[in-house]
Amino acid sequence: MNGKPIERRSEGAGSSSSFDRVAPSQERDKPERFNTGVRARENRKEEALSSIVYSYRHGFSGFAAMLTNSQAQQMRGIWPESKSFNDYGYGPIPSRWKGTCETGQNFTMNNCNRKIIGARWYARGVNASYLNVDYKSPRDYSGHGTHTASTAAGSFVSNTSFYGLGVGTARGGAPHARLAIYKACWGGAIRCPEAALIKAIDDAVHDGVDILSLSLGARFFQSFVTIHAVAKGITVIFSAGNDGPLPQTISNELPWVITVGASTIDRSFPTIITLGNNQKLVGQSFYHTSNDGSNSTELLLIRSCSTAELNSTNIAGKIVVCADSLFAPGDIPSGAGDASRSMSQVVNSLIEAQAEGVIFARSPIGLLQDYRRFIYLLVDNDVMLQIKEYIQLSDTSSPTAMISPANNIVGSRVMSPRVAAFSSRGPSLDYPDLIKPDITAPGVSILAARFNSYYFLSGTSMACPHVTGVAALLKAAHPEWSPAAIKSALVTTAYTTNAYGFPIEADGVPRKLADPFDFGGGHINPNRALDPGLIYDVDPNDYFKFFNCTSDGSNCDLVDAHLYHLNLPSISISDLKTSVTVKRTVTNVGDTDTIYRAIVESPPGVKISVEPSVLKFNAFNKVQTFALTFTSLHAVQGDFNFGSLTWSDGGKHLVRIPLAVRVSIQDYFSDTS
Repeated sequence: MNGKPIERRSEGAGSSSSFDRVAPSQERDKPERFNTGVRARENRKEEALSSIVYSYRHGFSGFAAMLTNSQAQQMRGIWPESKSFNDYGYGPIPSRWKGTCETGQNFTMNNCNRKIIGARWYARGVNASYLNVDYKSPRDYSGHGTHTASTAAGSFVSNTSFYGLGVGTARGGAPHARLAIYKACWGGAIRCPEAALIKAIDDAVHDGVDILSLSLGARFFQSFVTIHAVAKGITVIFSAGNDGPLPQTISNELPWVITVGASTIDRSFPTIITLGNNQKLVGQSFYHTSNDGSNSTELLLIRSCSTAELNSTNIAGKIVVCADSLFAPGDIPSGAGDASRSMSQVVNSLIEAQAEGVIFARSPIGLLQDYRRFIYLLVDNDVMLQIKEYIQLSDTSSPTAMISPANNIVGSRVMSPRVAAFSSRGPSLDYPDLIKPDITAPGVSILAARFNSYYFLSGTSMACPHVTGVAALLKAAHPEWSPAAIKSALVTTAYTTNAYGFPIEADGVPRKLADPFDFGGGHINPNRALDPGLIYDVDPNDYFKFFNCTSDGSNCDLVDAHLYHLNLPSISISDLKTSVTVKRTVTNVGDTDTIYRAIVESPPGVKISVEPSVLKFNAFNKVQTFALTFTSLHAVQGDFNFGSLTWSDGGKHLVRIPLAVRVSIQDYFSDTS
């Protein structure tokens, strides 16, 4: 640890939903050393006590300490004024709530209400450089926590928009849910010290939350600690990370949590580009500055928008057309997150050079961004070609274009959902016998509260609270359901096709049909999840049988590597050599007297048999166990292939789980596809 508490970058501030039954750190100086005697022992005890940053008592036992180098060798927030957090019409705070409203900089007791019923903040052990630019209170500094909280449980707010785009009524997934906020992430870069995150989770368990929503995507947080929250009946929901579209980039891939990927929604923002020859083309943007039709701007075509080329060109007052890739050969970004950061760096350079705007060729990994009066426009390759031809063949030395404000299109004309390119993908490096993510939800251009207004943001951070809101509704409708039952209902009822019946696609280079390592069970379907028919439940004790966890949750050793034996609503077999039999148990939560029949879609090269293939339920027989036998048809080292098992009652219930199987004749084979 090198004397520094582990930190992770946040993809959003961690926030927790509660509803009515619904930097390295600054190093300490090296301790003075004493040779012998009681004083030495007492000093070591005092040092140990003074180094403790947080103690954890409610979900688990343990402590976090600030350690010096020698010792180490031995051993987000909310903007309460937003209309989305109005508590009009709410009754008294539930008596079972044990939380508190901690005050601080620009945050008083009056900032909590019957909607925001709890707020805590965790500054101990946080690097001073992060604290100095942030509010030392639960108040949101970056706007990220407010956005995610309002997405999960924001109240109804009519006539909201982003400068006229996305006009309508804003509401969270569970608009009548109550919120408790735990600010453990700090600064403009949104850094989240691990000790603070663990303490926040521990307090949330004590306070009595029903759902933990954590829009955190880095791979270094000891999310094992959440096993104790799940054991106490709290549903834990994580974002999957923004490192797609490459495989094996998934974060938070533990079997007891719900891991959420991001997908698009049926909304686009067409923007008319009128060239100097009056040719009209269409791109996409959030551009919202009014234009009376008389304002044309000079276009400047640049082959490669590299820093060197931009610095050597006069671009002031012009719209720069980035004709080719932003990246030099051999310097292709590892994922959409890197690509977006590179595009942002280009934009920042252009703004510093006083350019009027930029036009990028929209690759599948490009994301819309807003830079206020600076024009940020994405076009497809065909439109880019026409712009280039106009500039190169123009009979004037100064080709121009007029950019009109963006329009708003919602509905069936927009093909969706698609898995977002940035959404991290499976299989898991650590646990290939898990299908992760579990599900996808809207995470691209999501309009939600940010400070006192509403703003579009994209990321799996935005997808995570969508699932949080639906999980809150499921808990309200079915208070007896366990976290595993809620996950099962979400996964087994998800969409795998769009409104036209076409298979859901996954954005990337190239775009492809989505598979379980892109979207898990599919795209979230809230209405069907309320009545899933059957559920795959898991006793929390079963998690501990597979994972030997320390009492403080700081580490969990995998006891049984074959996680496909857990009763999850998915099956991944990463090393099928000849034959494997897996058992599953389902509980009927639908009509009492029901018969379900198995529908099997086998992965290529694998034979699957189900026994029994018919399940009969009645008032006395609500739980049934069945076995799936997977048999390899070819003795060849294979890739992951995919299928599904669906239980149908011949009516409204289709209970589907995804299957992933890789035939293996040699262990540790390198192919991860």
